[in-house]
Amino acid sequence: MLFRRRRERAARAVRDAAATGFTVLDRRLPAAETARQLLRKAFPDHWSYLLGELALYSLVVLLLTGSWLTLFFDASMAETVYEGSYAPLRGLRMSQAYASTVGISFDVRGGLLIRQVHHWAALVFVAAAAVHMLRIFFTGAFRRPREANWAIGVTLFMLALFEGFCGYSLPDDLLSGTGLRTANTIVMSLPVVGTYLSWFIWHGAFPGTSLVPRLFIVHVLFVPGALLALVAVHLFLVVYLKHTQWAARGKTNRNAVGQPFFPQFTARSTGLFFIVSGVLVVLGALAQINPVWNYGPYRPDQVASDAQPDWYVGFLEGALRLMPPWENTVAGHTLMANVLVPAVLLPGLLFLLLYAYPLVERWVTGDRGEHHLCDRPRDRPTRTAFGAAAVTCYALLLVAGGNDVIAYTFRVSVEGLTWWLRILVLAGPVAAFLVTKRLCLALQARDRRRLEEGEETGDVAQSVYGGLGESRRPLPAADRYRLLVRDVPLPLEPARRPVTRRRRLREALSTWYYRDRVEMPVTEEQRAQISGRLAGPALEEPGPGADTAAAETTQAQAGQEP
Repeated sequence: MLFRRRRERAARAVRDAAATGFTVLDRRLPAAETARQLLRKAFPDHWSYLLGELALYSLVVLLLTGSWLTLFFDASMAETVYEGSYAPLRGLRMSQAYASTVGISFDVRGGLLIRQVHHWAALVFVAAAAVHMLRIFFTGAFRRPREANWAIGVTLFMLALFEGFCGYSLPDDLLSGTGLRTANTIVMSLPVVGTYLSWFIWHGAFPGTSLVPRLFIVHVLFVPGALLALVAVHLFLVVYLKHTQWAARGKTNRNAVGQPFFPQFTARSTGLFFIVSGVLVVLGALAQINPVWNYGPYRPDQVASDAQPDWYVGFLEGALRLMPPWENTVAGHTLMANVLVPAVLLPGLLFLLLYAYPLVERWVTGDRGEHHLCDRPRDRPTRTAFGAAAVTCYALLLVAGGNDVIAYTFRVSVEGLTWWLRILVLAGPVAAFLVTKRLCLALQARDRRRLEEGEETGDVAQSVYGGLGESRRPLPAADRYRLLVRDVPLPLEPARRPVTRRRRLREALSTWYYRDRVEMPVTEEQRAQISGRLAGPALEEPGPGADTAAAETTQAQAGQEP
């Protein structure tokens, strides 16, 4: 009895203290109003939206494990003699950076586990961010009003690649040193300024003794700070602009339907965080990655024959290996096209296209409205084909980055394999584009047939004349809604003469983008209802007396089948 009363008094004191603290905070900041809005914020319930959370929680694991590793890593290039517990390396001269990395792996309790969890989290973070961007691209979630958030996402992806490369280069082992040698060559391939920039970054000739300490500061301070700031802005815009959603009954272009932040989304998201953390810990415990003690310390005159970078920069390695040995001298300066084109111009063009694509598609369509419904990839065959071509090109370049390992494993000629990969890198994306576009149109034709004939029941009947036929039933209302409510722009109407070359180019691109389509069987009444579902939010807020009526009308229309 006595202990129960004490527990009740302690619980009551905690509740009173929490209430008092919240009251003090609310009197100075809009805490209650902000909390009320946030707790009732609608979050999507489709599995594809978890990809962004997967990247976010991988970043959290990265920050936690990276903070722990910072306590033991010594980013110094001062030479030392290894006297640690790993016997094969004892007596070898190496840098303090490499010695501390080996020491973390063998002499710090739990050090190897944390190192490997950190590395796996980096790979998962970049992979989740890449797949998340692909989901946004294929569903058109980058369109107005989310162009700025798309640009922030592209910047985050670029910073993630750079951050991964910086961390990969810190141990000063033979593998990471080979990567830095490649980076030095890429910097020096820049016309005119390359040698000066290389001297500035390495503080002298390669390999120097200044780069690893500089990379350490960039890796633990500058880039993480930029990442956290951009993630905060990115999440703020997600909350402010609301999420996109798949077309379904009750979901239109003017509302946001989902689960409330608390308790549904909070419970699910917390569970995902623990799942991600657990999987990364299991990977770190069971799957060896980056065993730097096997590579040995970096020596400029040595290189491993099967050196491979992490997957996210593998496409650069593949591009460098496939590029012919083109090198010229122009005005007394060496122009290293064999390095400049694949390692500077190619990634520069890639990110330029990523930044510019929302503006290009908006210019081609002439669309200035807001879009809150996701596109089904099959309904935008040209955009989907572009994405498939890009993924195919990346996959082939990634394969080319391991051409020596593939040739050794399958006992084929490296030169012959390289020539085949050169041909595939040029022809593969074109083939992927054509095949993907035809598949999207075929899927649209299948949707039309389902709307006209219904879906198969699986029952086969035999007529009195011996003929066999299958029975069909109409599609459910939810499936009809999903197939009919789609936003597919029409090609631009030809302008009256005279027209400029820019206008002719725009009309030609619009026609090429949107002429191939399969129209769905709809009546005029259904067409009008679909237009209502796809109509954007009103530009002006209705009057106080019109809010309830407008909301009721929208909900009533959303519940009807088009």
